[in-house]
Amino acid sequence: MGLNIPFISGRRLQISALGAAVALLSACGASPAANGINDPFEPANRKVHAFNKGVDRALVGPASKGYGVVPEPLKRAVGNVADTLDLPGDIANNLLQFRLADAGENSVRLLANLTFGVFGLVDFASYAGVEGKPTDFGETLHVWGVGEGPYMELPLAGPSTARDTVGMVVDLAMDPVRLALPRKEANAATILKLLSRLGDRDRFSATVDSLLYESADSYAQARLLYLQNRRFQLARGDGAAGAASDDGFIDPYADASGAEAPTTDDGFIDPYEDPYAQ
Repeated sequence: MGLNIPFISGRRLQISALGAAVALLSACGASPAANGINDPFEPANRKVHAFNKGVDRALVGPASKGYGVVPEPLKRAVGNVADTLDLPGDIANNLLQFRLADAGENSVRLLANLTFGVFGLVDFASYAGVEGKPTDFGETLHVWGVGEGPYMELPLAGPSTARDTVGMVVDLAMDPVRLALPRKEANAATILKLLSRLGDRDRFSATVDSLLYESADSYAQARLLYLQNRRFQLARGDGAAGAASDDGFIDPYADASGAEAPTTDDGFIDPYEDPYAQ
């Protein structure tokens, strides 16, 4: 869930974003611990995690269940529009990463969904085999050689790192859709994205509930899964489970022989397996 950032004036938001980015980037040079987890703010992070769990239990979870009764075609249309609204930002980051092929693929996807997909209501591009290359400014910083910095859990936003927090702030402030649209339309676009996130929370409710409410240590579990999957994503699938990543991360799911831990086809670690269980 996002904050009410869209209701702040664009100029103030951009200045605040750049200031926050400079401050947080200064923390990105710290080295991870021996286990690859750099969490010097753990006591504060755990308090934020407890707050986020409370918000999920009291507000986000019930709201997602309420949204879950919306007819599936309507939810799918909302999700498609939200994904289409993300594409201009993806394209901008593709260009900043010098990944021109990815920028071209996302541009084709945007054009196809805006035209044949009726302004994004239908994901025509996926039907045509153009899946797109989602990205963000956090990945752009990674491509530029910026280290991930300390692990952070953000109020309402959840798991992150110093680098990804900077990326999120910049993506919000410099979103091409927000900058191009009048305030009313920009706010409507933000609402659609929030509804899409509620749909995701409902779709993956079993996984999220297991992680938050059934894990022996939901904070450590969420931290592990976020770092594991984010690093896998940024590496674009390079490397095997159990090996140290460029950030020094050791996969605790790999056994002592170095055998690869079971993952899904896209490399996602099964959150139902609790590494802290006895």
